[in-house]
Amino acid sequence: MTNSKRKGLATASALLGGMLVLTACSGGSEAAGDKGGDSTSQAKVDEAAAQKASEAEITITPSDGSDNASINNAAKVTVAKGTLSNVTMTTESGTAVSGQISADKKSWAPSGQLERATTYKVTATAEDSQGRDAHENASFTTVAPDHSFIGNFTPENGSTVGVGMPVSINFDKAISNKAAVQKGITVASSSGQQVVGHWFNANRLDFRPEQYWKEGSTVTLKLNLDGVEGASGVYGVQQKTVTFKIGRNQVSYVDAKTKQMKITQNGKVVKTVPISAGAPDHTTYQGQMVISEKFTQTRMNGATVGFKDSDGKGEYDIKDVPHAMRLTTSGTFIHGNYWGAPSVFGSVNTSHGCVGLQDKKGANDPNTPAAWFYEHSMIGDVVVVSNTGDRTVSPDNGLNGWNMSWSQWTAGSAA
Repeated sequence: MTNSKRKGLATASALLGGMLVLTACSGGSEAAGDKGGDSTSQAKVDEAAAQKASEAEITITPSDGSDNASINNAAKVTVAKGTLSNVTMTTESGTAVSGQISADKKSWAPSGQLERATTYKVTATAEDSQGRDAHENASFTTVAPDHSFIGNFTPENGSTVGVGMPVSINFDKAISNKAAVQKGITVASSSGQQVVGHWFNANRLDFRPEQYWKEGSTVTLKLNLDGVEGASGVYGVQQKTVTFKIGRNQVSYVDAKTKQMKITQNGKVVKTVPISAGAPDHTTYQGQMVISEKFTQTRMNGATVGFKDSDGKGEYDIKDVPHAMRLTTSGTFIHGNYWGAPSVFGSVNTSHGCVGLQDKKGANDPNTPAAWFYEHSMIGDVVVVSNTGDRTVSPDNGLNGWNMSWSQWTAGSAA
């Protein structure tokens, strides 16, 4: 019995052991023996995958999902441990953006400035030293107009202007962080003159030296405003360099009492012409005024500057005023006058505030005083008006900051 029982137990154990082995083989990943087998198998898979993966590491900036991205030089693709083989950039609608891979094939950047409030998609491929490809994708959205500001500036790049021309920047958003914005703008002259900025209000910043620009000098304006926070949540987007040249030194002096204008170049009088300034009821502003616009002919309607008849129409409406040059934003011009008798000029002040010179209708007679002055004047020339009986023009009425003392001017700087 004892032997028989032992044989039975042994047989049962053998059968049970067989069942356990069969059960372990058919499922049971929790079994101890199985863990070792799976670990070895997975390691082999991982090793094989690692051998096939590219070592090239692609980085796309701005990072995937970014918003308020710069429109200038923020977009870039770089690679480490490899070289770029292909990069494409498109708008969300599929419009391709041109760009170029660098000579060493380590980076890529778009060729030009991006658009504001636009989503871009970037797809990049690179290969490592073994020729194995790596891929990366990202999308980002550039800063929206509501969250960005730009500065509209004058004078234009490449222009030649008179010695009185300031650099004037008008921002399309009110600037509260004036110091940061002004820090991002530099204006320098080849003459070595110190140039200082002055804020007239939250939207306008002008730059000028203490005295008029030196004739023949070159002025360089640099706008490095990309990413500068001008107000809460509002960022600059401009990154630009502008240069302009200063022409000959021409300053003209209008005397409303003698009714004569002396035109000087480099301090010497080159011509004197008779004028007619504002009548006693409509006197002309006094002070230093800078020519900001030139029109061979233009319309002047009194209603636009507050001179209206009882019917609401302008006291005057002349559709072809010849040789007109703007001196103030509010409507002061120095211009040709063909409707006044020749005897008026040099003898009586008859205008509504402008300075008139004898001219011919049609602006096609080059021999008139107005035509001569027009042809010998440029944007940025200074016209100094005196003895009118009126007040000095406001410095922000046109490009007329020269009517502030240097101490007043520098006091308006946020730098």
